[in-house]
Amino acid sequence: MPILPGDSLLFMAGLVARKGDLDIGYIIGLLFIAAVSGDNLNYLIGRKIGLRVIKHEIGGKKIVKQAYLDKTHAFFEKYGPKTIIMARFVPIVRTFSPFVAGIAEMNYRTFLPYDLFGGALWICSMTFAGYLLGNIDLIRNHVDLVAIGIVILSILPIIIGILRNKK
Repeated sequence: MPILPGDSLLFMAGLVARKGDLDIGYIIGLLFIAAVSGDNLNYLIGRKIGLRVIKHEIGGKKIVKQAYLDKTHAFFEKYGPKTIIMARFVPIVRTFSPFVAGIAEMNYRTFLPYDLFGGALWICSMTFAGYLLGNIDLIRNHVDLVAIGIVILSILPIIIGILRNKK
């Protein structure tokens, strides 16, 4: 779900676990399975259905030019592993990168280990951050401001990228 604030939700799950309401190991395991399953499903949809759909023609014109597909394929050949890991930490991008990797026909044997690593890194870092910082009164007493701060930090790279492109 591209609109869900994943980083702040993971952080909050860690905070709740710190309070003793949830088991941190159970949370991390469940979230890891959900994140990796979602990415793999997204990859498979892109690989099996997405490529067929975007190669169709409407009014005699292709939906996506072959040159764009070739550039995307080349990008994922060169930067795919880094992209799969880093996309976890960028809202909206994390939702679409596995789908695009599938469309770009990124090798699944390359995709899977980086997806597993990226998922573990993202889930553990965000959830443990909430768990470890949950002992600090300032954070525990201002959870709403912390959540807003995490969302702002999460979308900051997108905002910076947009501003750079305008210049």
